[in-house]
Amino acid sequence: MENVKANEVLDAKGLACPMPIVKTKKAINTLEDGFVLEVQATDKGSKADMKAWAESTGHQYLGTIEEGDVLRHYIRKSSSDDTIDRKHPVVANNEELEKKLKENENIVVLDVREAAEYAFNHIPNSITIPLGELENRYNELNKDDVIYVVCRTGSRSDFAAQKLTENGFTNVINVVPGMSQWSGETTSI
Repeated sequence: MENVKANEVLDAKGLACPMPIVKTKKAINTLEDGFVLEVQATDKGSKADMKAWAESTGHQYLGTIEEGDVLRHYIRKSSSDDTIDRKHPVVANNEELEKKLKENENIVVLDVREAAEYAFNHIPNSITIPLGELENRYNELNKDDVIYVVCRTGSRSDFAAQKLTENGFTNVINVVPGMSQWSGETTSI
């Protein structure tokens, strides 16, 4: 089983409804915006409960992995990244990127979301470098490649595109709105 990286782990095993949600709410309040919480539960009803709770509170339900009797739920704490003004001048929409991929254009798709977000849903053959790790991993990218940067909404990718350009990358495109509305091919764990 692929190990999905979370920033915090909450043990809610052995608890019945509504306690996994109660503990999740308390734990997510202590997390930084954009961080991922892994909730380990044994209550089978928690799968539907976690998804509904996350969506009703504005947090992002990433998915659930079942390992024997344990359900590992992954939730990304909401952040204000949806409201950040975009500043990178070169932008493409999802449809433009999808067309480039279908035409087998020689491009790189860089996904700057958190590792857990990427694991549950990403564009095939994309490279994952979470935004917080980007500055330490520039050497993994070729400065002359055409790089399409994606995140969930286009905000983190905007910031990443700015950083790449400031560091000598010559052909960087921010993809908007990103994975939140991606209808092209995806893969997951």
